[in-house]
Amino acid sequence: MNAIFQLPKPVNEPVLSYAPGSSERAALKKALAEAKSSVRDIPMIIGGQEVRTGNTKTVNPPHEHKHVLAQFHAGDAGHVEQAITAALNAKNEWENLSWDQRAAVFLKAADLLAGPYRARINAATMLGQSKNAFQAEIDSACELIDFLRFNAAFAEQIYTQQSISSPGIWNRMEYRPLEGFVFALTPFNFTAIAGNLPASPALMGNTVVWKPANTQIFAAQVIMEVFMKAGLPDGVINLVFVDGPTAGSVIFKHPDFAGIHFTGSTGVFQDVWTTIGANIKTYKSYPRIVGETGGKDFVIAHESADVEQLAVGLIRGSFEYQGQKCSAASRAYIPKGLWPQVSALLKKHLSEIKMGSVEDFRNLVNAVIDRKSFDKLKAYIERAKTSPVAEVWAGGNCDDSVGYFVEPTIILCQDPLYETMQEELFGPVLSVYLYEDAEFERALELVDGTSPYALTGAVFAQNRYAVDLATKRLSNSAGNFYVNDKPTGAVVGQQPFGGARASGTNDKAGSILNLFRWTSPRAIKETWNAPIAVEYPFMGEA
Repeated sequence: MNAIFQLPKPVNEPVLSYAPGSSERAALKKALAEAKSSVRDIPMIIGGQEVRTGNTKTVNPPHEHKHVLAQFHAGDAGHVEQAITAALNAKNEWENLSWDQRAAVFLKAADLLAGPYRARINAATMLGQSKNAFQAEIDSACELIDFLRFNAAFAEQIYTQQSISSPGIWNRMEYRPLEGFVFALTPFNFTAIAGNLPASPALMGNTVVWKPANTQIFAAQVIMEVFMKAGLPDGVINLVFVDGPTAGSVIFKHPDFAGIHFTGSTGVFQDVWTTIGANIKTYKSYPRIVGETGGKDFVIAHESADVEQLAVGLIRGSFEYQGQKCSAASRAYIPKGLWPQVSALLKKHLSEIKMGSVEDFRNLVNAVIDRKSFDKLKAYIERAKTSPVAEVWAGGNCDDSVGYFVEPTIILCQDPLYETMQEELFGPVLSVYLYEDAEFERALELVDGTSPYALTGAVFAQNRYAVDLATKRLSNSAGNFYVNDKPTGAVVGQQPFGGARASGTNDKAGSILNLFRWTSPRAIKETWNAPIAVEYPFMGEA
């Protein structure tokens, strides 16, 4: 290579409207019908080859759980071993491919998703994960496209960061991939995350074993198809369908395990960290542990808040995608003086929300992901109905006859430490505590001290002193902090996403910080005219 290449400057992918009569709406409706018209057979992909075991499990839409969308071939520990071997076999050739060639694969994948695969990836996400058209568009299309394009630009920035050189010396920095393979363990709730977690380490020259959540496999298969269509070489990313303990029993004991890129529950991440620590002497290198986990995300309103903005922020922040976002508003602190106005608006908005299948575009709210989630949420709601310190103020109905539907629910809590104010529910349930108008600072203390998490949060206030006070007092309470906006909807390149405390390692997906984690820098010093004498000048006699 005899040139230093510059990539196209990334811009955020425009969000299509899917309004009645639009071409994208017609294409999506067609893709939905096609996806439901047959039962898809989904193999694992190991070393570029389709692997079928015959041990099949079904994929069912959460909003229509008796319908079968697909059957995927479940693997075992032997398939994890095969995937590791394939990753290690592919590593030398892939890491020695020039960075611009690696970037070209993922830039092509982004264009495929923006064009011919857009309707298909959105339809797969809608049906497999019960997302409405807009939520699928901003996730599986726009955010994943943004991850791929912006990551390539961030990689370019990394590779151009070089040390200074003194006279007679040339200093250089190499940004090597990690030594070994990376494990990507991805969640159900965001197709973009499922694509980014294996793709970002791969972009930096790593090879990957990727285990998606079973409830996201329908869209994960489309992601893998897009990567392969874009020219990803065999073995660079290996897609396996095994349960977590099976994957961990092999991966975390392997000497070439180099790192994990994780999004999921706090409990699982802590178990992973513990297991890695117990096996630390096994590994060639200290593994990189990068994870984004849970949240108990907050909204705090000051008495100066705009009540219409606050009400809309609470509804959208709490109930879009059924509250199944790591960033979803789950607890709110509202001054008593504002509550009459806010509550009237909340009731109005809730009365207008429709819930049902994703195929009916009039529905804002769809189903929660599975039976386990439904049962957990229903239990929380039923306990609140009989609690002396909580009241199911709105919603509270659950119906699993056709799909796993949980009505958008607001729980009014007299006790700011009631269980739904503290614990992550991951569903369409918002808990509200009303504080005395003059006790804003005390409310800030409750926000900071009630939950172990620190992912996202928001303050609504028109008083600038109140905004400043909240921003400072809550500096460690949220990795993504919003002023007069809901605490969801981070955009790649604009709001790098991640939190600390029990919410993860805060390595900021969608930023240059995350990509640095998948490199192992090497400093090279070359001296043009090296010394030929041992003695230094100070050693001479006066």
